[in-house]
Parts: sequence; C-alpha cells; structure tokens
Amino acid sequence: MNTGARYSLKHFILWTRHKIYWLAVMATIPVLLYEFANWHWIAIPWVTIAFIGTAAAFIAGFKNTQSYNRTWEARTIWGGIVNSSRAWGMMVKDFVRHDDTTEEKKLHRELVYRHIAWLTALRFQLRESRSWENVKTKKYNREYLAYYTVDEWVSQLDKSMEPLLSAGELAYIMSKKNRATQLIALQSKQLRTLNENGQLDTLRYVEMENLLKEMYDHQGRSERIKNYPYPRQFASINIFFILLLVILLPFGLLNEFAKLGQYGVWLTVPFTVIVGWVFTSLEQVGESTENPFEGSANDIPITSMSRTIEIDLREMLDEENIPAPIVASNNILM
Repeated sequence: MNTGARYSLKHFILWTRHKIYWLAVMATIPVLLYEFANWHWIAIPWVTIAFIGTAAAFIAGFKNTQSYNRTWEARTIWGGIVNSSRAWGMMVKDFVRHDDTTEEKKLHRELVYRHIAWLTALRFQLRESRSWENVKTKKYNREYLAYYTVDEWVSQLDKSMEPLLSAGELAYIMSKKNRATQLIALQSKQLRTLNENGQLDTLRYVEMENLLKEMYDHQGRSERIKNYPYPRQFASINIFFILLLVILLPFGLLNEFAKLGQYGVWLTVPFTVIVGWVFTSLEQVGESTENPFEGSANDIPITSMSRTIEIDLREMLDEENIPAPIVASNNILM
C-alpha cells in the first residue's frame, strides 16, 4: 500500500515509460509513410476510431471498477480479522479460567500465540505466487521490488512460527497443506478440552467457537480473492480493445492534423502518445490492482496489519518485549 499523498507524475511516467516508448514508435511509422511515401490511403476516418475508443473506454472502466472492488473487499476482510482478533484476545483473557494463576497465564499465552501463528500462516499463504499474478512477471512491476521487501518471500514460515508454537504443534502444522486451517482446528480442539475440564463454561465455549467460525469465514473470503482471479475473458478483451485502439489511433489522426498545414501531420505523434498513454495507463492501473495479495506496491498491507494485531494481543497478555510496528519503506507499506 502506498502511504504517500499520491504517486508523483514523475514516478507514474517512469512506471509507464515502456508503453510511452512503444506508443511513440507506433505513431511515428504511419506519419513517415504518409509524408515520405505518399501513402495517403492509409488514413482512415476518425469516426471508426471513435467507435473503438468508446468500447475500449467502457471495458477499461468496467475492469478498473471491478479491480478496485476486489481490493476494497480484501481490505474489508482484513479489517474484520483485526476486530475478530481483538475479540479473541479479550475472550481468552476473560473466559478461560484455572485455579492456578501461573497455569491460567500459560493457557492464555498458548491460545493467543496460536492465533498469531494463524495470522502468520495465513499471510504466508496469501503471498504465494499464482500464474495470473503479474508483480514478478511484468518488468514495470519487478522494478518496484527494489523499493520494498515482502517479508513472506524472504522469511521461512517454520522459523516465523517457531516462537509461537510448541515443537510438536509446529511439526504437525508444517506437515499440512493448509496450515492456517489446521491452526484454527487446534484452537477448537483445545477449547473442547478446556470445556470438558470445567475451565471454560459451555456458554462461553459456544461463543469462542462461533468466533473461530468467523475467522474461518475471513480466511475463506481471503482465499477466494487469492485463488480466483479477475475473469480472464474480461482481462483479455480489455487488452485486445486497448491494443487495437492505440494501433489504429494514428491512422485516424493523420487526415485531421494534415488539415492544419504542411507540418501539421507531425502532431499526430505527440497526440497519439497522449491519448494512447491514457488508455494504456488505465489498463496498467487496473492490472496492478486486481490481485490485492500478490506482493505488489499496491497490496493490502497484511504484514503490517498482522503486526498490529500481534502488538495488541501481546499487550493484552501484559508482555513487555513488544515488537515494533512495521513502517513504510519508500512510502510502501506491506
């Protein structure tokens, strides 16, 4: 997530510069043929371009709206995870009882630390790469990886969870495919044991089980966004329409600018670049927004949010060695 007021025009142009170069070349070739080869027949009526531009604008706007909706839903889900996590810490502290104060604190610590391990496992799973994601495959996105670090790509899950789980639980969880799911199952198993031992009364046991179910719901909704991409047919037609538009655009501008005088036709180049840049930038922005967990500079900051939750829960346990909040690197918060 970018924490600045906005992306500067300089950074935005640098991010899209490869398309600008390509647009300049695509605009110059028709002008050269028109001027020096006298191929005036290559000019096409502007109304044709207008029809294609209308369709391209419609589909680009549709994609950007849906991409934003995916990102905002992801942020809403993780807002729910923050609230549910705080509720979990409160319930653990107030509902779980033991005659021995030391044992009671140990139980609280186990339940809270296992929840932090769930957050850790979930964010690692969400930052795994998918074939349709583009942060590592597109050059203009790979360049931005030099400005920030994705913790889930440079750290190991077992090492990150080692301080949070017992050796037996860690070995068990690492043997599973969906570790986050199994961690919630372990929480439920311990709640049942506490209820059977009389350390958690039935009403409160049901309340905490409902909260675990709510966490499964948050996890499932996150996994749906992660594992189901923006429909490929819509993504493809968006690219095809915009590509067709920017290729035909200079041919539609030739006659219009030729009317301005001897050298007016050369204005086709800069105006093709400007108009084409608008459409290709819309497509690029939508593409960089559609996968909110892929590890891009525009991601939902799930690493930072997980750390915020961890700080809150550790403070509920009255711990002293609280980890520091994660800060933005070059205005990018992960």
